[in-house]
This record gives sequence, structure tokens and C-alpha cells, in this order.
Amino acid sequence: PLSLSPSQSLLFLGLVAAVCLGLNLLFLTIYLICLCCCKRDQEPDTKQPQSCCITWMAVSAGLVCCMAVGVGFYGNSETNDGVFQLLYALDHANHTLTGIDSLVAGTTLQMQVGLEQHVARLNEVLATRGDYLQTLKFMQQLAGSVVLQLSGLPAWQGPSAELTVLAARVAYVEYYRWLAYLLFFILVLAICLLACLGLAKRSRCLLTAMLCCGLLTLILSWASVAVDTAAAVGTSDFCVAPDKFIMNQTESDVSAEVVHYYLYCEQSLSNPFQQALTVFQRSLTTMQMQIQGLIQFALPLFPTAEVQGGGSRGSAPHPAQHLPDPPPLPQKDLLGVQQLLNSSETSLHQLMAMLDCRGLHKDYLDALIGICYDGVEGLLYLILFSLLVAASFSTIICATPRAWKHFAGRDRDYDDMDEEDPFNPQARRIATHNPSRGQLRSFCSYSSSLGSQSSLHPPAQTISNAPVSEYMNQAVLFGGNPRYENVPLIGRGSPPPTYSPSMRATYLSVTDEHVRPHGSEFPA
Repeated sequence: PLSLSPSQSLLFLGLVAAVCLGLNLLFLTIYLICLCCCKRDQEPDTKQPQSCCITWMAVSAGLVCCMAVGVGFYGNSETNDGVFQLLYALDHANHTLTGIDSLVAGTTLQMQVGLEQHVARLNEVLATRGDYLQTLKFMQQLAGSVVLQLSGLPAWQGPSAELTVLAARVAYVEYYRWLAYLLFFILVLAICLLACLGLAKRSRCLLTAMLCCGLLTLILSWASVAVDTAAAVGTSDFCVAPDKFIMNQTESDVSAEVVHYYLYCEQSLSNPFQQALTVFQRSLTTMQMQIQGLIQFALPLFPTAEVQGGGSRGSAPHPAQHLPDPPPLPQKDLLGVQQLLNSSETSLHQLMAMLDCRGLHKDYLDALIGICYDGVEGLLYLILFSLLVAASFSTIICATPRAWKHFAGRDRDYDDMDEEDPFNPQARRIATHNPSRGQLRSFCSYSSSLGSQSSLHPPAQTISNAPVSEYMNQAVLFGGNPRYENVPLIGRGSPPPTYSPSMRATYLSVTDEHVRPHGSEFPA
């Protein structure tokens, strides 16, 4: 079977995402070309269903975008939590390793410098006692053994520096990754709002801006899919065999036995530092016993030391007497050695606790849980977010040309209306905004042709002038100003409308001409 290296696998995933982006753009291009070239004249009864279809497509795409942003927020938060758990574990492990090096260095310095200074002064004071000098020499040998055991412990400066650099890089990348996705979420919501406004206001400028931003968002979505997939796959490869990766990274600084001890921390495994720590503890115990014996048996040989230390209780010497110089006092050096050994014992207990596998193994498990569970889960949700955004914006891009065509059809139908039609609101609006334009001809005006007047048929019933004046008076009473109409509605049996004074005279004259031959009952 064909096996790929991790870098080749990530490159392959990037190429797959690039191919998907190319196919998506190719599909959209073909769709738009077919939509522009294959225009079909639709029937009037199919325009409303098409408008409903466009509306529902836009609404569905907007809802999918909002759902995708919610999924993205959750995935971004999960990834951020996992990365910060990893950083906390790295920082705690780095603190432990730094503490081990600090304890080893401090104890070594005490044994090599502090103890040697005290022993050198005690050799001068106790030079007359060979047994005491032998005890001091034995203590020097034990101190050298302790220094030798401490030097056998692994030095953690290299791994600690690597952990510091790794934590700094991860924190830097995570901050900008989190910020970039937050801006991406805001961009997606802004484009959805722009699409809604464009469809609601029927604005072609907003739709054009939304189309351009939608193409940009589509490219960013597939780029996000490529990056998140590569990160998820790379992290999963690390989580499958983290011990091998860590051993390869630390083989030059720490032995494989020590790394294996910290990675697995099983009870069956022996502590690789047990022998060194045991020798350290036994040497300290022996030195404490030796210094305790010196304090117990050597100090009584120097009564001046007790007098100088506790204060003189006898009478003051005569000023004329010349006393010899007092010998050096060993009490201070003996107590200093005892205090140094007690401090070394405290450091030993701290060093044993830090070198135990349970602390670093817990940091190792916390780091794995953070990056392999929360981190990978968040990346999967981000991949789902990017796919949903790509699908929804592809739908919006497909619906935008249809909405554009629908807007153009509505404008064309509106422009095809007859401007001479007196009931056309557009004609009234044109006449209002363009006073120089000729007024619309009255249907029964004397300036019209005789044919239009002859087309008026006589009413079938008698007509009275009273309702006209009464109707006009009611209109003035309730409406404030009478509403004048330009066209008389004759022969329908409905209440007459209000006319302007000139129109009323014209209406009465025409009515008289048609009614008088039939012997109407109008009063003279």
C-alpha cells in the first residue's frame, strides 16, 4: 500500500480542498452562464411562484448561515479551551523541570562551596585531634558522593527551553486563529444581513456587493476547510502515538528509560532515580550523625567557646594581666554545617517529589486531553461550519441572478403601463412632478371629439341635480375639501362623485342635451 509522510498527507488534503473549491466555482460559473444564455419567457401566472421560490431559497440559506455561525462559535470555543489546557499543562511541566534543575544546582553548590568552607576552618581548629580530623575527612567524602549522584541526574535545561518556545508559538498561533475566526463569523453575518436588505429593498447595488462578498466568503470557507482538516489530521496522527513523537524529540537530552518512565508511570516500572536518591539520603543521614557527634564531644574541649558564646559569668580579668589570644571557636562552623545538612535534606524531599512520575505524567495526560479531545472536536465543528457556509453561499449566489431577473421583469411590466390611462398611478405621478406636460383629456370635455361625446348613452332613469349638490356639500362637510374627479361615471346607478365647477357645468349640459329629446322631467 502507498504510504505518505505527514507533510505529504497535509499537502494532499490541501490539494483536495483546492480541487473542491475549483469544482464549486466551476459549477457556479456554468450555472450562471446557462442562466444568462437560456432565458425563457415566463407566463404571468408563473411569476409569483418564482418569486416565492427565490424568497424561500434566500431565507433557507440565511437560516443555514446563522446555524453555521452558531456551530462555528462552539467549535472555536472548544478549540480555544483545548489549546489553553495544553498551554497550562506545558507551563506546569516546565515549572517542574525548572524546579528540579534549581534544586540540584542549589544542593550541589552547598556541598561543594558551603560545606568545604566550614570543614576547612574546622580542620584548623581541630588540628590537634586526629580522630576529629578523620571525621571531617569522611564527611568530605560523603559530600563528594552526594555531588556525584546529583550530577548523574538528567539536566532538564534543554527540554525546558523547548517547552517554553513551543508554548510561546502555540499561544501566538492560537490567538490569531481565534481572532481570525471571530472576524470570519462577523463577515458571514454581515453578508447575510446585506442579502436580506438587498432582497427586501430590491436594491441591485446591495445584491452586487453581496455577490462579490459571497464569492470571497466562499473562497475563505474552502481555505478554512483545508487548514482545519490538515490541523485535525496532523493532531490525530500525533494523538495516535504521542510517546514515539516525544521520544524522538528528547532522545538527545534525556534517556529513553526516563522518558518511558514519565510517559507510562506504571507501578511495575522502577524509578530510574531511586539509586541516586537513596545514596543521597544515606549520605546526608551519615553526615548528620557525624556532625552531631562533633557537637557533642568536640565543644567541651573549648570552654572559651561556651564562654564567648553564652557570655562570661566570672569576674572580669585584671587589666594588668596579659591573656593569650583565644583559639578559634568551632561552634559557629559546626552549627553552620548542621544547618546546611538540614537544608540539603529539605531539598532532597522536594527533589524526590518532583522526580516522581505522577506529577509530570498528569501534565502529559492533561495536555493530551486538551489537544486530542477538545482541540480535535473543535476543529471538526469548524470544518462543519465551513462546509455549511460554502453550501449556503453557493445557494445565495445561485439565487441572486434570479432575483435580479425578477426585479428587471417587474420594472419592465411597470414601465409597459399606458401613460395616457387616467387610472394609471404612474401617469398621475408624472403629471404631478411635470406640470409642463399636457393635462389628461377629460372624457366628456368639449375639446374632445364629437365621437367621444356621442358615445355617451342616455341614462335609463331620471337624474336629479339635487344629489350632486348634496353629495358635494357632504364631501366638503366631512372631508374638508371636495375631491374633484375628471371623468363622470354615468349610467351605473351609483351616487354621483364630486366635480369641479367647470366639470359640473359640462356634465349638466351634456345630460340636458341627451335627456331633453326624450321628454325628461327636469325643471326649467
